[in-house]
Amino acid sequence: MSWNPILDPDTPIGDAVDAIETVIVPRARDLGDFEVRRALPAPKRQMVGPFIFFDQMGPAEFLTGQGIDIRPHPHIGLATVTYLYSGRFHHRDSLGVNQWIEPGAVNLMTAGNGVTHSERVDEDALAAPYDMFGIQTWIALPKDKEDAPAQFVHVPKDDLPLLEGRGKQVRLILGSAYGASAPVPVPSEMFYADARLDPGAAIPMPDNHEDRGVYVVKGSVTVAGQVFEAGRMMVFRPGDRISAKAGPEGAWLILLGGATLEGPRHIWWNFVASSRDRIEAAKEAWRAGDWQHGRFRLPPDDDREFIPLPER
Repeated sequence: MSWNPILDPDTPIGDAVDAIETVIVPRARDLGDFEVRRALPAPKRQMVGPFIFFDQMGPAEFLTGQGIDIRPHPHIGLATVTYLYSGRFHHRDSLGVNQWIEPGAVNLMTAGNGVTHSERVDEDALAAPYDMFGIQTWIALPKDKEDAPAQFVHVPKDDLPLLEGRGKQVRLILGSAYGASAPVPVPSEMFYADARLDPGAAIPMPDNHEDRGVYVVKGSVTVAGQVFEAGRMMVFRPGDRISAKAGPEGAWLILLGGATLEGPRHIWWNFVASSRDRIEAAKEAWRAGDWQHGRFRLPPDDDREFIPLPER
């Protein structure tokens, strides 16, 4: 842990509302056992930097014997990162990775040309009630990395930079910000951080990235003279000096952004690609179900079932 003077410049909050390019109100989706709030993609914003998908999972409480149970399913053209505040679940993938995802750790799965994984709560975790709360995002890959081999990287919480300023702590999850860099290889230039602010504390947005946004997880913040409560994402114009000031209860924030990609992306089910042809090829490969010789494999530790291709 280290105090970081970059977190405490005299950055004016200002009163120009047009400093905020877009305000996103997430859509609630009921997944059966729990609810998610999806901020990206949004009607007015497909991506913030390379981040193309942003879900708040929970907070949710599960009874004994109940939990997340997502069967093996495929991805292409993206990298997934799961960041938990509470709870845990079991990740298994076609690379042979068998990893429990726990609060504060980074788990970055880069799909590239194709990967299959499952997300379940099983074993001893079902023996008692538990809660689940976290953020799951997808990062769209640059064109030159869409066909790269799949990879998985796990970085424990204690290996991530923790920066401190007056009344605030920032844990850098991915990329670079405030003069620090997370020890996680990323496919393009970006930043992704978990910020905790005491009541009245202010934090400037990193000014060395093209695209920048803030998501309010808990509490509230004032930005450009407007108050934003939990469950709102604000996206800012490139180059503007922006600061967010926590409300009377403090604030938990996710800061995100980075360089924009070469163009928009196509999204269908769990696939992201720069062309529709790539999506169609992935659909046919999953529909074929040739787990021995085809494009996709099932996780070796979880190969008894899978989610079929949607008929839409």
